[in-house]
Amino acid sequence: MPAILSSVPPAALTVLLLIGSNVFMTFAWYGHLKDLAASPWYVAAVASWGIALFEYLLQVPGNRIGFQQARLSVGELKIMQEVITLSVFVPFSVFFLKQPLKLDYLWAGLCMLGAVYFIFRNG
Repeated sequence: MPAILSSVPPAALTVLLLIGSNVFMTFAWYGHLKDLAASPWYVAAVASWGIALFEYLLQVPGNRIGFQQARLSVGELKIMQEVITLSVFVPFSVFFLKQPLKLDYLWAGLCMLGAVYFIFRNG
């Protein structure tokens, strides 16, 4: 691990890596809808696979650090990932794909807060 990252607490490093991973994941899954809309689906699939490589290069170490060093459970990592996914997806959808901001995103976020509470309440 680079020296600059060794001073970052494992839980914070986990969150940072998963945020980065989610940015790549969101572009891999949905970016082609804007940028490659006129291309054949297989061109979009290959481009998405290339982007997804960078997702995995951040996600795998993020989950390992979270599990092994931060002592987060698999359930905690999963719910954390889902909250991060929604936090990355909403701005991406609104600003990059020019989709309308919906109140349903707020309700989904409140449901996720409930999931966070139940997963993290015992420790």
